[in-house]
Amino acid sequence: MLGFMKKTERNAPGRVRDAILRVLSPSPKALSVGDIRDAVSEMIGPTPQSSIRSYLRLNTPGLFVREDRGFYRVQESAYAYRTELLEEPSTDAETSFSFGRARLVQADCFDWLGRQPKNSFHGVVTDPPYGLHEYTAEQQEKLRIGRGGVWRIPPSFDGHTRSPLPRFTTLKPQQLDELRAFFVAWGRLLIPRLVPGAHVIVASNPLLSYIVSGALANAGFERRGELIRLVMTMRGGDRPKSAHVEFNDVSVMPRSMWEPWLVYRKPIEGRVYENLRKWKTGGFRRPEDGKPFGDVIPSSPTHKNERQFAPHPSLKPQAFLRRIVRAVLPLGEGVVLDPFAGAGSTLAAAEAVGYESVGVEKDSRYFEMGRRAIPLLATYSSNGGSQSL
Repeated sequence: MLGFMKKTERNAPGRVRDAILRVLSPSPKALSVGDIRDAVSEMIGPTPQSSIRSYLRLNTPGLFVREDRGFYRVQESAYAYRTELLEEPSTDAETSFSFGRARLVQADCFDWLGRQPKNSFHGVVTDPPYGLHEYTAEQQEKLRIGRGGVWRIPPSFDGHTRSPLPRFTTLKPQQLDELRAFFVAWGRLLIPRLVPGAHVIVASNPLLSYIVSGALANAGFERRGELIRLVMTMRGGDRPKSAHVEFNDVSVMPRSMWEPWLVYRKPIEGRVYENLRKWKTGGFRRPEDGKPFGDVIPSSPTHKNERQFAPHPSLKPQAFLRRIVRAVLPLGEGVVLDPFAGAGSTLAAAEAVGYESVGVEKDSRYFEMGRRAIPLLATYSSNGGSQSL
């Protein structure tokens, strides 16, 4: 969690103080002086613990709160200052890949968003790391070598290999607090970069959607409902562990047959028709004349051919993504953003329907996967062949 706001630091007065602020901002709990020192040293180079302690004392209670002996957190009132830090210009070189109207950037989305001008994007479609823990370096390495860790690697079923599923039931209260803080910070950073009326469509799951939804509302977005992706998964439906024979007729939790996608909107200016005229946003594009965009969308699991193009553990099918990406720009104009791009499937969907798009992916392996996958996914059709765009 501490690494997601890391930035290039410059030799300037207060850089230790600002580094401490960057470390504490994403954390929902107080951190020890030792933990703060380690994270600050990673950011700006070796920093004595005595210096950390001095800056904490000098800036308490203005920026920091001392909760216990040697433990500090950020003052809630310091949020505006924290936002200014995130919006500082960066000299980092940007690694990117383009295909048609799609551009994939390798960067931390918090740093990258902080550098974008206001009113830059017209819609967001994203499948974020909403457990956070499952995308740490440790858990990703376990997944890649087949050990699983927090990831459940289901057995083959009817001759088909199922995708890994993160075990969200294992998340601890502290990790749920981190999830809430993560999405509040992300939402507050995102909202100025969107034009008024821009919709944000966020993939979630029934166990955690309430946390992500509340965080987006706290960040200033308007809730506009949910999209229901009707799809059978391997999540849930299990008998009690170590007692499946004794309780043969019991399911511990319902077998999941749907996936929630949260729908939020940046507040519009005036009435919807006025916002549409000025910003080209505020509603959804109808799939065809006389038929409104609906909130229940039947969907199959991701086709094995698409998984061969992009073996990402959370890959969503192009047929589903193209439908919601097309809808998110009501007049078919503007730029679609995916701040957690993974293998670039949202960008591929935008390219397939003729939209401009930008995606941001931090993980270098997924970024390289996206470079290879976007051209293939964008021209892929459900019958297994290619389609002309």
